[in-house]
Amino acid sequence: MNSLLKVSHLQTAFDTDQGKVVSVDDVSFELKAGETLAIVGESGSGKSVTALSIMRLLGKSSRIDHGTVVLDGTNLLALDESRMRDVRGNQISMIFQEPMTSLNPVFTIGYQLMEAIRLHVKLGKKEAREAAIEMLRKVGLPRPEQIMKSYPFALSGGMRQRVMIAMALACKPKVLIADEPTTALDVTVQAQIMRLMKELCEEAGTAIILITHDLGVVAEMADRVLVMYAGQVVEEADVYTLFEKPMHPYTRGLLQSVPSLDPDDDAKLASIPGSVPARYQFMNGCRFHNRCPLATEHCREVTPVLEPKVEGHLARCWEVGPENMREGEVVYE
Repeated sequence: MNSLLKVSHLQTAFDTDQGKVVSVDDVSFELKAGETLAIVGESGSGKSVTALSIMRLLGKSSRIDHGTVVLDGTNLLALDESRMRDVRGNQISMIFQEPMTSLNPVFTIGYQLMEAIRLHVKLGKKEAREAAIEMLRKVGLPRPEQIMKSYPFALSGGMRQRVMIAMALACKPKVLIADEPTTALDVTVQAQIMRLMKELCEEAGTAIILITHDLGVVAEMADRVLVMYAGQVVEEADVYTLFEKPMHPYTRGLLQSVPSLDPDDDAKLASIPGSVPARYQFMNGCRFHNRCPLATEHCREVTPVLEPKVEGHLARCWEVGPENMREGEVVYE
């Protein structure tokens, strides 16, 4: 199956008082129609900036230095802003991390939802209103006619998140980017929203890029997983392989930090020492070497490349491979 979205060698930088800071460095991946790709990693790994780069919603102090983002044969980075506005919300949509700040507080829910529909689908006011009410009903909101008249502050966090999903999927986009769509929601609402996204996307054939740090959500939703660290992809595999036989020490650390459901397991959770470096583009060698229990002098001096260790399983590490990373091996204490 041909790729619906292909991101190649994407590099995004920010101009700061301390000089140029590269936030996304040589990121490449492909997404097929109907597929769910999860991007995971700690805060500061470059996940959200990758998504905003694809949508071209970066601020004035940022720029995409090189790379391509090809959606269904069209390079989005080569479009002018007018044409890009036609793509956003129509062919590719995004659910932002915090729905309260994503919705305009001075306009009603109905106005904002109808605006997106009328802009891209070219419906009349009456037809757009009916379509908006139907979308609110699809996302499980009660009394959708009343919610159309409400302002964002009158809705709970879970209801606002459902409105954002309705807005993102109203025009049946080819790709949906969901940036931490369940942040600050209780677990019951989280499960409902993730199930709802999956059902609506299956109905429309939409592919999903799911950005999250919740590995439970990844296990439930994803087909493939991209692990990012310090602006780079450090591992890529299908979700089953990643959870059963992770290769990169960083991925193993993330998985070992997940609490066990076994009531008899009272072992202390593993943790990765240190934090993501702030200015990692000038680091020599592997960017994870100062936190990695397997690091050697070679790791500190020579930069590893993202390469297949086995078919369909890529990792950016000198020290791991199918021959020397046994299942269940303890990396972190």
